[in-house]
Parts: sequence; structure tokens; C-alpha cells
Amino acid sequence: MWKYPLAENVSEELVQKFHKYTKITGVIFVVLGIVGILFPEVMTLATVSFVSWLLLFAGIFAGYFTYLSDKEDFIGWLKSLVLIGVALFMIFYPLSGIGTVGLLLSIYFFIDAFASFSMAMNMRPHKGWIMWFINAIFSVLLGALFVIGWPMTSLYLIGLFVGFSLFFDGISLLTVGSIFKKMQK
Repeated sequence: MWKYPLAENVSEELVQKFHKYTKITGVIFVVLGIVGILFPEVMTLATVSFVSWLLLFAGIFAGYFTYLSDKEDFIGWLKSLVLIGVALFMIFYPLSGIGTVGLLLSIYFFIDAFASFSMAMNMRPHKGWIMWFINAIFSVLLGALFVIGWPMTSLYLIGLFVGFSLFFDGISLLTVGSIFKKMQK
């Protein structure tokens, strides 16, 4: 996916900065991930708040660009109003927002399962098809976790999943930073 430049073509200063900032960011992500895993409700609320504010700013910018480009664009104004409306709903009613985000995640996991099953069946009997099949099964299970007991399961599952994601992102950053530094030596 990404091509890393060869270590000998990169300055020592860049390697030092990269190592320093991946270490700092990695530690922050690991700590946030642990907090999310230990206190999933707090991480869920933080995640939904973050998503709400992103939607609000997206709605404002969509309205602004609709105003600049075509003031009579009904769809552009509708998009802006829907984004702002959903954002304000989620900001003022965070528990409903948590349920909404949980439902969106379950839909995502079911769509991912469908796509993975399709990929597995298209690749079968070639090497690697079983991994797509296993991925599809896990996606169905994750989607089912959200649906069973919804919306209450969303209260801790969102934070738990975000916590695990941040934790492993932090570990990945720490690993990549140290590997990059070792490549330079």
C-alpha cells in the first residue's frame, strides 16, 4: 500500500523527528486505548461527541460551499441541513447519538461481511480465500453484537472497539518508529 523510502535516502534529522513523534503519538494512543478498554462508556461518549462535532462542521462547510457555488442548489442545502440537524441532535441527546452510531457500525459490519463473503466466494479455491471467509464471519459476529441488545450494547461496544483500535494503532506507531530508526542505523 505505502512505499517506504529507503533508509539511506532519508536524513538523520527526519528519522529522529519521525521516531520522536511516533513514540509520543504511540504512547498517547496506547494510553487512550487502555482508558477506552477500561472505561468503554467514557470512550463511547467521547467518540460520539467527536463524531457529532465533525458532522456539525461538515454541515456548516457544506452550507458555506453551497452558498458560494450555487445558492439555488436544493440538494446542497438539504445536505447541509441534514448534517447540522443530525449533529445537533447527537450533541443535545448523546444517548440517542450513541444508539445511532452503534446502529451505523452494525450496518457497516454487515456490509463488510457481505463484501468479504463475496470476495471469498470469488477467490475460492485460490489461496487466501479462507481469510476473506473468516473476516466475513467475524464481521457478522461484530454486527450481531451491536444488534443484540441495541441500543444499550452500543453504550460500551463503541468505546471498547475504539479503545482496542487506539491501543493497537499506538502499538503499531511505536513499532514502526523503532523499525524506521533501526533501518537508519
